[in-house]
Amino acid sequence: MHADQPVRTGRAKRLPRAVRERQIMDAAVDVFSRLGFHAASMDEISEVAGISKPMLYAYLGSKEELFATCIRREATVMMEAIAGGVEPDQPPDVQLWSGLRAFFDFVGENRASWQVLHRQASSQGGPFAAELAEMRGRAVSLVAALLVHSSRSDEVPSTSEQEAESLAAALVGAGESLADWWLDHPDEPAGVVASRLMNLVWMGFGDLVQGNIWHPPSRR
Repeated sequence: MHADQPVRTGRAKRLPRAVRERQIMDAAVDVFSRLGFHAASMDEISEVAGISKPMLYAYLGSKEELFATCIRREATVMMEAIAGGVEPDQPPDVQLWSGLRAFFDFVGENRASWQVLHRQASSQGGPFAAELAEMRGRAVSLVAALLVHSSRSDEVPSTSEQEAESLAAALVGAGESLADWWLDHPDEPAGVVASRLMNLVWMGFGDLVQGNIWHPPSRR
């Protein structure tokens, strides 16, 4: 055989469906994060994934369906990382800190994932708004449960579920905004970014957990 003649390796090994779908979604997250939803093409995703475009459609459907599937998968991975990072047996401030640190560690290690979850999904709205709202709702529920749990001791007053949910929504919004800012300032270490948000919120949350509440001045 001539030295320049390509070596035929035969047919590609048949992969289990779950492995193939993960391969496709990894490629899609990469392409969507770099190009955005509209500019991303199924041709490029299939090329990055190393499969044919017909196979891509057969496994995960249209570009819209693929994007929605990516949002769901990345949201699930992120929530598992945050929940796994929380230290429930620690004091309230350490619990909150461990959760924030887990979140920013995830964003720092998975910037393409966060691009798809926040920037791309937020900018598209429309059919993806429900996916984004579902992810945000899960995050709010997790933080609210953490706040309720942290207030269940003899030392601090209890926090109602509604109060905890409203505070959790504020914290999740602040975390999303700071993580989005961080995408444009990647030189900042994860621990530094997390500590800034921790200092911002805990100076307020700490007083709330202790029952010290600020009241607006009375107007006569």
